[in-house]
Amino acid sequence: MHLRFKILMISFLYIAPLLMVQCKENENRVPQWEWEDPEKTDTGTDDGYKPRFIWIDASANFPDFADSRDNIRRDLTLAKNAGFTHVIVDVRPPTGDVLFSTTRTDQVKWLGAWVNGVYSKIIRTATWDYLEAFIETGHELGLKVFAGFNTMAGGHLTSLGGNGVLFRDAGKKAWATQLLTASGIRNVMDTGRDGTRFFNPANAEVQDFLLGLLEDLAAYRNLDGIILDRARFDELDSDFSSESRNQFESYLGKSISFPDDVMRADIKTAYLPSSLPPYFKQWLEFRVKVIHDFMEKARTRIKAKNPNIKFGGYVGGWYSQYYGMGVNWANTSYNTANDYPQWAGSNYQKYGLANLMDIMIIGAYAAPNSIYGTSEWTVQGFCRRAKNLIRGNTVVAGGPDVGNYGWGGGAEYSDATIYEGVTNSVDAAINACDGYFLFDMIHLKQNPEKWKRVKTGIDNYLKH
Repeated sequence: MHLRFKILMISFLYIAPLLMVQCKENENRVPQWEWEDPEKTDTGTDDGYKPRFIWIDASANFPDFADSRDNIRRDLTLAKNAGFTHVIVDVRPPTGDVLFSTTRTDQVKWLGAWVNGVYSKIIRTATWDYLEAFIETGHELGLKVFAGFNTMAGGHLTSLGGNGVLFRDAGKKAWATQLLTASGIRNVMDTGRDGTRFFNPANAEVQDFLLGLLEDLAAYRNLDGIILDRARFDELDSDFSSESRNQFESYLGKSISFPDDVMRADIKTAYLPSSLPPYFKQWLEFRVKVIHDFMEKARTRIKAKNPNIKFGGYVGGWYSQYYGMGVNWANTSYNTANDYPQWAGSNYQKYGLANLMDIMIIGAYAAPNSIYGTSEWTVQGFCRRAKNLIRGNTVVAGGPDVGNYGWGGGAEYSDATIYEGVTNSVDAAINACDGYFLFDMIHLKQNPEKWKRVKTGIDNYLKH
């Protein structure tokens, strides 16, 4: 689900200016529908309180964890002592290679990470099972262990070079997404941009490959859950392959002028012009249908392998702009078109993902001085809105990225604001939905004061 630390954030941060500026008409719009939330008897924790999740990014933490079980135990113990109940360990980073047992693709051999201010290649020499080490150690400590899975990621390009199947196997270029640019449609592998290289989610071979990997992941019988990250399109400029065109025309029931009738290169998420192509809304419906149908297949395959495992996804909390990713993460009972008629058609609500999920992790990535509030771009507002959009029996856990979006320190916000924000984020998030989520463990390890402050926030919650 959907990030990451410094260089790992590049593929997402190039659209950050778009995400941080909302259309005025949607800025304070809250969906007007609500219904009674059914009581949840299974909190997923041993203490009876709401769950507290911490994400463990593969690349950023690789210098510590690639070859050291002792470091895994050390840091999981810190998480346990801080009051977290669940860890989400990233086992398929943006390169698309894996850190779990499978014969369907390559194991991670190296990842890029910052070491003493230098972006470095971290080579793994250990042969023990990375995921199994987290499961065994986490369970010994009383933690639930979920696997994070970068879904539509097929490769990653940084200053260290290209890494992953799309860079390793030229024959897989047809799997890569094709982008609509000012100069025409281009395969993402023909662009020079850094960051994550996405698959085309509509490609049948891509889907079969990923579903096989998820089956192998679900075969870890002691694994508590799987969270799909980046189960989405790259952005609004993706995907414009002939395969996507053919599927869309079949969905529409007629041939069209493609891509002119669905999209223009000048159209950007959160800056939609008043005049849009004639089939723009249907194109957005088709994209969310592609992701919905894939997630439905993923749930079926995972549950067939292990019916006890929790199935979930990570999404960014900015629903008003998430149409750019081709994901409708609301409940199907929510009529998106009522609140967002500019881009949502009457069929958009049919392809809500929440009904498929046991759990949804919400990136409530507001700034450290924007903890409380009712609107998007506050931690509390993100979580409250997500709870309202998802509802049903899906557990909703949200919270901040405490290393980016102004949380990293420096001139923008004072240390006092950041540390107070860490503590208050627990209260704001966990009381607005069903649980707390923090991204990422690396940001706590880099600043131990944040460990103390999040522990204070969790302790305050547990006292009530």
